[in-house]
Amino acid sequence: MKIDRLIGIITILLQQDKITAPELAARFEVSRRTINRDIEDICKAGIPLITSQGYGGGISIADGYKIDKSLFTEDELQTILAGLKGIDTVSRASHQTKLLDKLSSKEHRVCAKDTIIIDLASHYQIPLTQKIETIKQAIATQNIISFQYCYQKGEQRRKVEPYHLVFKWSAWYVFGYCLDRMEYRLFKLNRLWDLALSDETYSRRSVPEDKLNFESYFASSRIHLKALFSPTAKYRLIEEYGIDSFSTRENGQLLLEQDFASYENMREWVFSFGGLVRILEPDDLRVDRYRSAKAILEMDD
Repeated sequence: MKIDRLIGIITILLQQDKITAPELAARFEVSRRTINRDIEDICKAGIPLITSQGYGGGISIADGYKIDKSLFTEDELQTILAGLKGIDTVSRASHQTKLLDKLSSKEHRVCAKDTIIIDLASHYQIPLTQKIETIKQAIATQNIISFQYCYQKGEQRRKVEPYHLVFKWSAWYVFGYCLDRMEYRLFKLNRLWDLALSDETYSRRSVPEDKLNFESYFASSRIHLKALFSPTAKYRLIEEYGIDSFSTRENGQLLLEQDFASYENMREWVFSFGGLVRILEPDDLRVDRYRSAKAILEMDD
């Protein structure tokens, strides 16, 4: 839709100093003439764009331009700022400060209330931030990335055309086209290392809509868990899966049935309860737990 493209162009211009019309045309998969019309429409809407010719030229927003904060309600503005604060926890640059500067004059500063606090960082904040910055750069310049990746079957070097950074279920992922498997994949950032930005560039593919349904990447290999937990584990079940995730038996034990995206995730989570859980299903997990317990006893002998 045109309005989506106009918003996209404005967003790009707010994020970087300058971009050329051919670059915008390629990014939005439209003609150069369409981009020129879009630029005219944005100018008519009151946002001053400047076009410079020659080497190093391009389209940019006029210096000193301030967005009219009356475009947003107070609640809308605070929601935007809360989201930007979350992004700032894994970014080297402060997006919130940049937006406040664009929304405010020195005489009328916008107040950033801390009603909502979002922290997207992890225990590995520094390496995570470095990975995010490298992948953001690769997406912007359309450079292929390569990295060592550890997964259930081992580890492997991968080459990927990065398209999106995704935050889902408390973890960061990079979504892109894997040149080794020749298909779209999600890669968890905490499982990849030795990340390298290649000089090799790529032309962005037209990603099918169903491939952007990230939920499907987690649902494709669901493993069902059925287990009984001690009442003392109730707080964790509520915290991690909600008050309605389990039922209480007459003896006070808590029956939980939950699907997991991978066996390893399920195993790690269940084993963390120690003796507070009795596994009913799947049988493989029961056998695995028995073997692990036996191995621990043998180590102590």
